[in-house]
Amino acid sequence: MRSFSGLVNLVKLDLERCPEVHGGLVHLQGLIKLESLNLKWCNCITDADMKPLSGLQKLSMLNLEGCLVTSACLGSLAELPALSILNLNRCNLSDNGCEKLSQLRNLKVLNLGFTDITDACLAHVQGLTKLESLILDSCKVGDHGLANLAGLQKLKCLELSDTEVGSNGLRHISGLSSLEKINLSFTEVNDIGLRKLRGLSCLKSLNLDARHITDAGLAALTNLTGLTDLDLFGARITDSGTNHLKNFKNLRSLEICSGGLTDAGVKNIKELTSLMFLNLSQNGNLTNKSLELISGLTGLISLNVSNSRITSAGLRHLKTLKNLRSLTLESCKVTANDIKKLQSTDLPNLVSFRPE
Repeated sequence: MRSFSGLVNLVKLDLERCPEVHGGLVHLQGLIKLESLNLKWCNCITDADMKPLSGLQKLSMLNLEGCLVTSACLGSLAELPALSILNLNRCNLSDNGCEKLSQLRNLKVLNLGFTDITDACLAHVQGLTKLESLILDSCKVGDHGLANLAGLQKLKCLELSDTEVGSNGLRHISGLSSLEKINLSFTEVNDIGLRKLRGLSCLKSLNLDARHITDAGLAALTNLTGLTDLDLFGARITDSGTNHLKNFKNLRSLEICSGGLTDAGVKNIKELTSLMFLNLSQNGNLTNKSLELISGLTGLISLNVSNSRITSAGLRHLKTLKNLRSLTLESCKVTANDIKKLQSTDLPNLVSFRPE
């Protein structure tokens, strides 16, 4: 670490997975031009290592994912006026000491995922009005905490996967008109709660991988015509629900994998001509007819129809998918040789396939 001290023009430093740099960050104090520092998975880094960084006035990106720092490190980080991207994913954060978050006024991206923070911590986030991305994946936050996000009008990305958030909490984010991406997978949100998202006209990416979501929930979202990515992996969507997909003409990525689809439902999916990524795995009633219907989606790059009734005879329908790079047909009556033959004759861009 001492050898870095003379690199006075250094702008970016990546020390990811360096296991013995504890105590060495003191040698970075003179690197006043440093803008980006990656310490991801340096599991020797503690709160004490943050103090020497406080003089780096241009440091705008700091990645501490997987480090041993606690909420106490925020005191030192509050002295970094240019800090706009902060990753504290999988650090030892708790509510105690999080009040210093409120001083990080220039933050645009904040990752607090997989930490022990609760709703109490979010009270110190409400003043970070420049935030564009907030990641709370697997934190102990719920509906009450979301009330603190109501004023974050620049927020574009909100990650709430595997939290205690339910339908009532969504009313607090219903006015965040800049939101482009929301992840609500493995939450308590249900069909009724999704109605609160109707006004988010800028929404492009929505993850609803949750068993509480059904066809009715999809019907509540039909006015979100700008959606490009829709993940319904575990949602209980049936053939009837796919009728609502016709409203999402801009979809590039779609996942429906709860087992409720038949070939009849795929008839509605075949109209989504902008699709590039399609995952219909786990739908055990899909047959070769589905591949025939999908054959018109010539923009597909990735297709997964695993755990279905598709056989090698249906592969002929995929000859039109010249852009296909990934094909997954595991637990189907299709062999690797069947796919290799298709690859050699009709799908030259296919580089990944299963079975292999």
